Amino acid sequence: MPTAITNDVKITVEVTYQGSNSKTDLMHAFAYRITIINSGDHTIKLLRRHWFIFDTLIGHKEVEGEGVVGEQPIIEPGEKHVYVSGVAIESLFGYMHGNYLMERLIDGNGFKVKIPLFKLIPNFICN
Repeated sequence: MPTAITNDVKITVEVTYQGSNSKTDLMHAFAYRITIINSGDHTIKLLRRHWFIFDTLIGHKEVEGEGVVGEQPIIEPGEKHVYVSGVAIESLFGYMHGNYLMERLIDGNGFKVKIPLFKLIPNFICN
């Protein structure tokens, strides 16, 4: 499982292939489960996400936005936040990575947290 630790925040990613569009086979869907653990001493809030997505057929794409899956979670010290989201790519091979913009609620200071690179490859390809 890809993992990264930045500024006392641990990010872990699990990926699952969801299949392709059965009519066209043009898009391949992947679900990813992100676990964010606050190992620091201060409460933090996830403000924004910035994704870098690579698809071997169409190249690089960037996606930015507020929060994750419609939320801007607040994570207390020693607590975690887990969410599931997804992405569709045209090829069977790709990868994603990025960062979150977090804020320490005690002082309003913002900081970035690395989301580790994870591969978008169906399980049947790896076996």
